[in-house]
Amino acid sequence: MQLTLKIWRQAPGNGQGKFENYNVVANEHMSFLEMLDVLNQDLIESGKDPVAFEHDCREGICGTCSMVINGRPHGPLQGTTVCQLHMRFFKDGDTITIEPWRAASFPIVKDLVVDRSSFDRIIQVGGYISVNTGQAPDGNAIPVERGEASKSMDAAACIGCGACVAACPNASAMLFVSAKVSHLALLPQGEVEDDKRVTAMVNQMDKEGFGNCSNVGACEAECPKEISIANIARLNRQYLRASLSGE
Repeated sequence: MQLTLKIWRQAPGNGQGKFENYNVVANEHMSFLEMLDVLNQDLIESGKDPVAFEHDCREGICGTCSMVINGRPHGPLQGTTVCQLHMRFFKDGDTITIEPWRAASFPIVKDLVVDRSSFDRIIQVGGYISVNTGQAPDGNAIPVERGEASKSMDAAACIGCGACVAACPNASAMLFVSAKVSHLALLPQGEVEDDKRVTAMVNQMDKEGFGNCSNVGACEAECPKEISIANIARLNRQYLRASLSGE
C-alpha cells in the first residue's frame, strides 16, 4: 500500500517544529513501527535524517512507543499500543498524521520523542512500599480479598505510557497517578503508607505542571490498558482523607 505520512519533525532543544510529508510503501502485515522502520531506512539511504521515535519491547508492555496517530494517542484502536497496531487497519492511499504527546510536562526531545521523566519523579516520591521484607514471605501469609486483589491487579496494569496525559484537554496525569496509588492502597501491605503516599504523589504531580482532572473521560478511552477512572475517584477520597488527617 502507498501511504503519505505527515510527521512532526523537531530538532533537539526548544526550536520550532513542523510537519513534513513523506511517501512510504508498506504492506498490511507490518506493524506501525515496522512501517516507520521502512521509512527511516529509505531516509538513511537518501542521506537524510531519520525520524526519531521511541520503542523497546514492541509487545505492548513497556509503553515507550508513544505517539499520536490521526489525533488519537496510540492510534485508532482501543486498548492497543502503537507497537501492536498493524497496517491492515489503514487503507491504500491514506494520509496518516503522526505527532508526539502534546503536554508542557512532556517536553519534546526530538521529533516524536518526549521526556517523560516527570512520571519517574512522581513514582520516586511514593510509588513503593518502604518496609523491610526480609526473606520472601509465604504466599498465603497475608490474606487478600479476591475482589480487592483483582482491582489492584487491574490498576497495576498501567504501563506509564502517558496516553492519558496526551488525551486530556488539561494534560492531567490523574489516571496514571491514581493507578499507581490504587494498586498499592488496595493491598494490606500498602495500607500503612496510604496517606503519606497519596499526598506526596499528588503534590509532585502538581509540581511537575500537570493539569487538573475535569472528568472528561478521554484518558480512560485512550488508555492502552483500559485503566478505569474509578481509580481517580479512589485517589480523590484518599487525598481528602489524608488532608483531613494532617498528612
